[in-house]
Amino acid sequence: MLSRSRFNTGLFASALARSSRKGPQAAVISSAMPRRQLTQETTRQATKRAAETGRGRGSYARFARTLGLWTAGTGAVATAGYYLAKDEIEALDFEEPPTELRMVPGRTYRGYPVIESQRSADGRQQLVVLGSGWGAVSILKTLKPDSYDVVVVSPDNYFIFTPLLPSVTVGTVEFRSVLEAIRRVTKRIRGSYIEATAVDVDFEGKYVLVEHPGEGRAWLPYDRLVVGVGAQSITHGARGLEHCHKLKTIADARSIRQHIMANFEKAVLPTTSDEEKRRLLTFVVCGGGPTGCEFAAELYDFLAEDLKHYFPRSIQQMVSVVIVQSRDHILNMMDSVISEFAEIEFDRRNIKVVTNSRVQQVTPDSIVFSTANPDGSVTEHSMPQGFVLWSTGISLTPFTSLICQRLPDAQKNRHAITVDSHLRVKGIPDGSVYALGDCASIEHPHLLKHISELFDSAPRSKNNEIPRAEFSAFVRKVAAQYPIAATHLQSLVDHFDQFDTDNSNTICMDEFTHMLEFVDNKVTALPALAQVANQEGVYLGRSLNRLAAMYASNELPATVSSELLNAAPHEIAQMEGNAIAPFTYHHRGTLAYLGRAAAADFGEGKAYKGSNLVAKYLWRSVYWSQQVSLRTRILLIMDWTKELLFGRDLSRF
Repeated sequence: MLSRSRFNTGLFASALARSSRKGPQAAVISSAMPRRQLTQETTRQATKRAAETGRGRGSYARFARTLGLWTAGTGAVATAGYYLAKDEIEALDFEEPPTELRMVPGRTYRGYPVIESQRSADGRQQLVVLGSGWGAVSILKTLKPDSYDVVVVSPDNYFIFTPLLPSVTVGTVEFRSVLEAIRRVTKRIRGSYIEATAVDVDFEGKYVLVEHPGEGRAWLPYDRLVVGVGAQSITHGARGLEHCHKLKTIADARSIRQHIMANFEKAVLPTTSDEEKRRLLTFVVCGGGPTGCEFAAELYDFLAEDLKHYFPRSIQQMVSVVIVQSRDHILNMMDSVISEFAEIEFDRRNIKVVTNSRVQQVTPDSIVFSTANPDGSVTEHSMPQGFVLWSTGISLTPFTSLICQRLPDAQKNRHAITVDSHLRVKGIPDGSVYALGDCASIEHPHLLKHISELFDSAPRSKNNEIPRAEFSAFVRKVAAQYPIAATHLQSLVDHFDQFDTDNSNTICMDEFTHMLEFVDNKVTALPALAQVANQEGVYLGRSLNRLAAMYASNELPATVSSELLNAAPHEIAQMEGNAIAPFTYHHRGTLAYLGRAAAADFGEGKAYKGSNLVAKYLWRSVYWSQQVSLRTRILLIMDWTKELLFGRDLSRF
């Protein structure tokens, strides 16, 4: 081991050498220092260099971490971008334009020309999709290219993101930010598009009659037909609805936007009386569902955030927003906690909610409605109005009504086309016609009609009763067979003791009957929501992909021009049904924007509500993520940024 003196001498020699390298002056200063002071100075310099070396190494480490994080972030963004834009990328990969549709020379069917079938030589079926809404677009985005020859028929050559239509009416979002051209969607699957309306259908010949205004009619052949034409507003017997606005199309949103600004501009004219100003600035919403409530909320935001800066205070004080609801609460399809929260939020914003009321008549300058009183009496009211939005439920369109008339034995529903658990229209023997979205309703299972069959299939004890230990597995089996009633069937496990009236830990036939009565009373039609149509479209697209693959691989016998199709259509439908699992709806929550507040109902008593910017942007982020293309996502971000920086556009055009 080195002695202390030798160690100090070594330090002195090394320090002297370094000083000499720095120059003669440094060497003189170093040699003039006492030995102890020189040693301490040298130690400090060594410590400083070590610290600087550590900092250098730390800088390299920080740089490496930053580079790693940047690389990971870039990869994540690139992956997310590809995932969000994969349909557009796939469409760009296929640069060939679609095949032109032509008439069959010299051929007519029932007095009209026939459009040439695009059926390929390899036996692909022609799939005709009617409509360009949520259900239709979800199918088109799910289908595999070249599985079918697809032809889309719709009077509108675009898809509308309907949940954001209330935002369009006041300029929060621009028109084209909620639109996606249907040809961009069909390009990926090499499909064709016809701008026309379906007016008739021949189920036996498998033709659908399409019409373009001013261009005549023609029959379009199909092998499989998907009906996704939506629904129209129900009238409830009210008169004068021609004086109301609806909110289903871009034209509706544009008309509403023009009407709102026209009323405000007319109200500030010096020649307009105070009474007329109050009438012009009274906005009435008929219907307390999501559309009506979100429009009222967007209108409030427009007034509170934009118009107040540009119109006189005297005008602002005359504005009135009224919601007329036939039920005892608004948003009655959501949890009662959400309904109460919405009513409180609207009351804070001076939006008047009139419940238990039905509109009787709408005139150009007033609205008449009747209110049910607690004692059972009815009081009629008349209110001046300058604007009325009608948003009170849906009913059959002329075309879907025609389908129901053609199938009177199978179609009894007055509000929608009845379909089975595979979304096939009831009454079509071979199951080649499907319906989804607002125009369709899955048939009620009516479990009591199958009580004997279900009870016999259950594992039973010696007393011919279902034991508790086997009940849960039995319920899961029945729920898979009847997915529309799955939620209520599975709830029977939790309520076993409630139905086991004799406390025997078994379920007898009478108790099982009460169980099925409970389930039948609970099962209702799926709500007319975008997520329902979207899930149905995704399911049907996957089902059609699977059928095409099974026919191509001969897992199922070919049905195109097959004798089996004509001889036994029911067997074909049953065979396809056995190959495909039934549709199951998964409720992912219902959103409602309430004006600087938002609420979400996730079912089973789970709800979220908030009246702050977090809730508002959470609501926006959900709808942003559900866009059908990267283009509309970018446009929405730009619109919301413009609204945040510059406010909404006040132009009337």
